[in-house]
Amino acid sequence: MKLSHLKIDRNKLAYYLIRLVTFPLMYVPFRLIHKIGKVLGFFSYFVLREYRKRTLSNLALANDLKLSNIEIKKIAIQSFQNLAITVLEYPKLHSKKDLSKIIKCENPHIANKLYSEKKGIIFFCAHQSNWEVLFLDGTSRMKGIAIGRPIKNKKLYKWILKIRQKMGGKIITPKNALREGLKNLKKGVFMGIVGDQSMPDSNYYFPFLGRRAWTSTAPALLSYKTNCPIIVATTKRINGGYRIHYSDPIWPNQKEPLEKEVKRLMNNSLSILQQTIKQRPFEWLWQHNRWKQQTPKIIYKRFRHDCICIILPKKREDFEKIIKHLPILKSIYHRDFISILCPKKHKNDPLINSDDVIYYKDYKETLLDDYRFKLVYNFTPFRKINSHYTKLSAFEVITIKKLQKLALKKLDKNQISDLSKVFEAAICRKPLSQIN
Repeated sequence: MKLSHLKIDRNKLAYYLIRLVTFPLMYVPFRLIHKIGKVLGFFSYFVLREYRKRTLSNLALANDLKLSNIEIKKIAIQSFQNLAITVLEYPKLHSKKDLSKIIKCENPHIANKLYSEKKGIIFFCAHQSNWEVLFLDGTSRMKGIAIGRPIKNKKLYKWILKIRQKMGGKIITPKNALREGLKNLKKGVFMGIVGDQSMPDSNYYFPFLGRRAWTSTAPALLSYKTNCPIIVATTKRINGGYRIHYSDPIWPNQKEPLEKEVKRLMNNSLSILQQTIKQRPFEWLWQHNRWKQQTPKIIYKRFRHDCICIILPKKREDFEKIIKHLPILKSIYHRDFISILCPKKHKNDPLINSDDVIYYKDYKETLLDDYRFKLVYNFTPFRKINSHYTKLSAFEVITIKKLQKLALKKLDKNQISDLSKVFEAAICRKPLSQIN
């Protein structure tokens, strides 16, 4: 009981501290908030190590952007600044009654006509600039609901809900989304869905910015079942305010099979969304795991990363010892993006399927200036690999010794020589044979 009370008190303390620190921002102009946010975001980039690594890696994984390392760093910092501005604006959005001078929709007539005809609309959007303004603007003109995932701090979330619902809209939880969505859309109430979040347990993926991204099909399912259109709503920050743009309605064709239409609706919606992100990548939330490939069911959190680099040793004996156990790693990371660094002298040896194989002659050539890799398996004796990749985007560099030490919690000492068993015991929550 004491621990639970302590937890509640900490949440309350965090809430009151946030409100106290941000209270003055209620009386500060938006333009000044943006300037403060840029300074705070710049320093946050250097202080928030894990978020920085994830941001850099995600930018490098976005194949369609074709960014250089210099551009990746620049956009990463700008993305932190964008996020800081968004966070600092919550008190202002809470206090300001009239937001019409700050938030402008460029083409509201597209949605207004449908709403006047009592037709439900599914607004499909992303974490662009300040995504909160989309729902505030929409509910200032129309009745609407949106999906919101609650946070652990109930008092803080209650305050956020108050901001989101200040224009009369209603926030629903993900578990009630389909039921509430169907009911409200049929009444002519619009539904807002943030559609750029990773959903690795989905059966649908889209090559988002050139990289496989698992995504919820809820917007398309709701559209098909209610015969309501999807409108992609995008936002950008301009001169201290926000400009919202609506796409043309994307209508379902209920004469076509459900599976075919769901894919078409999702593909069309995501294509529009990613195009606007390409135009202003610095205003997108690169700090979240958009290309997540695994659910928590199989792999421990420590090892659960979307982009993996495996570095193989040069010595023939060590090389052969590793490659015969690589198939178990492939089974564990069956979806993830895998790169292999292989010695040139072993070029003709068969390897597991991977996204790319990079051949090196000298160990120094393994020190790539590549921000993609969030986790590196270093099976060589070259220690510089460890510090090199952790200075980039790798959360950790894993060695055989680390894996064996972890595996001892599940295996006997006489089983440690079997690397397949070591990989499985150290990385997986339970044996792969027990996972459906």
